[in-house]
Amino acid sequence: MTPVTRQEVLGLYRKIFRIAKKWQSASGQTEETIKEKDYIKNEAKTLFRKNKNVTDPKLIKQCIEECEARIEMGLHYNIPYPRPIHLPPMGLAHKQGRMLRQQEKLRKISKPIYLKSHDEVS
Repeated sequence: MTPVTRQEVLGLYRKIFRIAKKWQSASGQTEETIKEKDYIKNEAKTLFRKNKNVTDPKLIKQCIEECEARIEMGLHYNIPYPRPIHLPPMGLAHKQGRMLRQQEKLRKISKPIYLKSHDEVS
């Protein structure tokens, strides 16, 4: 990891914790706000620790883009949780055969960047 990339990653990590510190839930309820703050902190810790040994520059760039996208989505919608994909799992595929494999491949390709690591951690 280059020093510039390292600074960028650490800056994102600090930014997430600053956001968590100031976070206010959409409902305004204290327990909901605390729950969401804890989720933000735990999600950041989990994902950053999971990816701390990544050395491939393309994969590092992808992780940074995902982090930035999730930050922007969370701030825009005031929801710390990733937004779900609106298609039911395997809803368009036949139950077996080539179409199922092709549908799985299409879903994997079409998954939004802000959800790439969510399924791996949850």
